[in-house]
Amino acid sequence: MRTRKLFSWLTAMALLGTLVSLSGPTLTRAASGKIAQRVLDDTANGGPTEALVVLTEQADLSAAAALATKEEKGRFVFNALRDAAARAQAPLLAWLDARGVPHQSFYIVNMIKVTGDRALMQELADRADVERIEANPAVRASLPAPTGVDTAGNAPRAVEWNVARVKAPDVWALGYTGAGRVVAGADTGVDWTHPALKTHYRGWNGTAADHNYNWHDATAAHSTTPVDPQAHGTFTVSQMVGDDGAGNQVGVAPGAKWIGCRNMDAGGVGSPATYTECFEWLMAPYPIGGNPSQGDPSKAPDSINNSWGCPSSEGCSVNTLKAVVEAVRAAGIFPAVAAGNSGSRCSTISDPPGLYDDAVTVGATTNSNAIASFSSRGPITQDGSNRIKPDISAPGQSIRGAVPGTGYQSGWSGTSMATPHVAGAVALVWQARPSLAGNVDATEALFTSTATHKRSSQTCGGRSGRRIPNNTFGYGILNILAAAQKP
Repeated sequence: MRTRKLFSWLTAMALLGTLVSLSGPTLTRAASGKIAQRVLDDTANGGPTEALVVLTEQADLSAAAALATKEEKGRFVFNALRDAAARAQAPLLAWLDARGVPHQSFYIVNMIKVTGDRALMQELADRADVERIEANPAVRASLPAPTGVDTAGNAPRAVEWNVARVKAPDVWALGYTGAGRVVAGADTGVDWTHPALKTHYRGWNGTAADHNYNWHDATAAHSTTPVDPQAHGTFTVSQMVGDDGAGNQVGVAPGAKWIGCRNMDAGGVGSPATYTECFEWLMAPYPIGGNPSQGDPSKAPDSINNSWGCPSSEGCSVNTLKAVVEAVRAAGIFPAVAAGNSGSRCSTISDPPGLYDDAVTVGATTNSNAIASFSSRGPITQDGSNRIKPDISAPGQSIRGAVPGTGYQSGWSGTSMATPHVAGAVALVWQARPSLAGNVDATEALFTSTATHKRSSQTCGGRSGRRIPNNTFGYGILNILAAAQKP
């Protein structure tokens, strides 16, 4: 009897051990706190997953703030980030190579993308040089779609109402159209041959195209020429610079040039890695087929339009893109970011990168200067900061812009449509006030101090909408003329 009981107990323990092994290796105490739950879930049954290994050492970029020019800031940040990554990643890269682990190195944040199973993740998490392991899920962005098609077809429409609303034509009348400045779109791509965009593309000299340093595709397609199978990216870039010279004036800075990076596929699906790769390329563009070591920060844009979000509900953590946005801003590049379309409840600005302090977050308004019902509100609660957001607002309902091919569509609505007004405004104001170039803090302060103040009856986070700023409009509606003329 005693022998039978002992046999039964041993059998039960063996069975339990089998079940435990099927669910993956037991994590050490050190590893358990470093690995994102999404990574644990994806490797629970022994399968592999992609993950982002963030290293403990990160570059100190604080000295960039004291540098005088955008070029100096960009070069310093590029070198500081590259040096820190090269130094800190060398042992881990050798370790990964020795084991044949697929990987991709980043420097904009000291991070390596890897593919592996639970055992690999545990080994990585047990290392002292690894701070945390983030998930790298495929993220389906919530992209707005048109609510109506332009019944006038391609007929000239002159200056669109939204462009006039932010006072862009008044700034053009002063002689500032954005000439000499460069804006960028990080999105679903761009149809560079569209009549409203071709002559504004930095890669077009009037007779031939050169996509080196002007275009990058971070998706699996790796297109060597600018493409946009989805339309969202083409539309948003057209809001920054679009003008076909035949009466269709859909952009706020028609004198500026644009470059682009594709961070989402045809279905609007991206990942933290593709978003990061685009930010890294934009901070120091490199040639088609090249690599980050060939990056040239002098070719970086003045502003980046980010009409997308990376939702935590689909695996993106609160801090996944935080250091990336901080690096972009430190390099003297203005990060305009959509607030999101989850309004009208409070604290609905919840996704990276819109929730970050270093992002200039943009809400959407209507033709009557009301807040759009869908525009996400603050305050930010995900990181415990309770910070006020958005920072500023711009027209984002029933907007007309360029779509792939040669045509235009109207009826597009979303904070995606509001954000390009701010990214384009940077080109106008930095041409008008060149001493501001590269000074993102001063430019943001200028935009918020000259915004047309708007109050709301909505109280969010205990802050009355009657106060300026508030968690509905931020400081109010963008006024580019006031920004350009403020003493």
